[in-house]
Amino acid sequence: MRLRTAGSGRRRRAAAAAVVAAALLGGTSGCGTESDTADAAKLTPAQAVSRAAETTTGLTSLRYRVTGTVPEHGRIRAEASMGVDPTVMRMKITGLGDAADKPVEIRFVDGALYTQADTKVLGDTSGRHWAKAAPAVWGSGPADNRSYGVLPRQLEGSPLVQSTILAGARKVRKAGTETVDGTRTTHYAGEVTSKGLRKAQTAARDRKTRELRMNGLDQFLGLSLRSGSELAMDLWVDGDGRAKRFRLRGDTRGLDAKGRDVDTGPLDLTFTFLEADASVGVEPPAADDTVDIGELVDRAREG
Repeated sequence: MRLRTAGSGRRRRAAAAAVVAAALLGGTSGCGTESDTADAAKLTPAQAVSRAAETTTGLTSLRYRVTGTVPEHGRIRAEASMGVDPTVMRMKITGLGDAADKPVEIRFVDGALYTQADTKVLGDTSGRHWAKAAPAVWGSGPADNRSYGVLPRQLEGSPLVQSTILAGARKVRKAGTETVDGTRTTHYAGEVTSKGLRKAQTAARDRKTRELRMNGLDQFLGLSLRSGSELAMDLWVDGDGRAKRFRLRGDTRGLDAKGRDVDTGPLDLTFTFLEADASVGVEPPAADDTVDIGELVDRAREG
């Protein structure tokens, strides 16, 4: 698995992260009021999707589920909770490498990423159960994110922001009404390109909308789609005007061992929002149960 860092000043942590990756990989409730439903019925599909983008990104926390296919990994399933300020995340994901048959827990808190791992592979003889990589970033755009190759690239972004991507589609259509996880929703669909997202950002009439669409473009780029290809996106919106579920489908690209740009396969992920604005607390694992891989690499170099 490739390692991604931001800048030459991160080389030591990048080397450490490669060790971690090797060790590891060897409902939002409520249906809305009748007034809400009536107001939503008056909106065009594009207006409804734009309203959902503004409403959903105003959430302070989220519990969600992810299922589908990720390039270079295959089928995955994850349950996660995240908080916005400060940014914290806890995820249990099934489908990673040699651990594909059991969930692996990942935590992000205080600028560090913690991963359940077999630390014996790192040379640990104390039987510790967690590996720590820092400094790390989660939930931002592709230029900032550093999950050190532990998470699939498409899961490094915030689903709150990823859910807004359809607002940049040239055309949005209503695909019907459906019940999602017990909640009545309206289903919208469209195709999105980076060119279209940039045009939508330029055409935004106010600063808030421009920032929203800029963040959506950042998250779109983080999906690693094949150059010039479209992202097919479906969005299910509940009676309160919030995203309840979204699905992303497209063809991706990456670099092979020789640094050449190659197709890496299809992306097909569905995110379902389970609970919003609930308290989310994420604690780092106990220090005496954690291997800091940066310190491990430093000691190896000194020795």
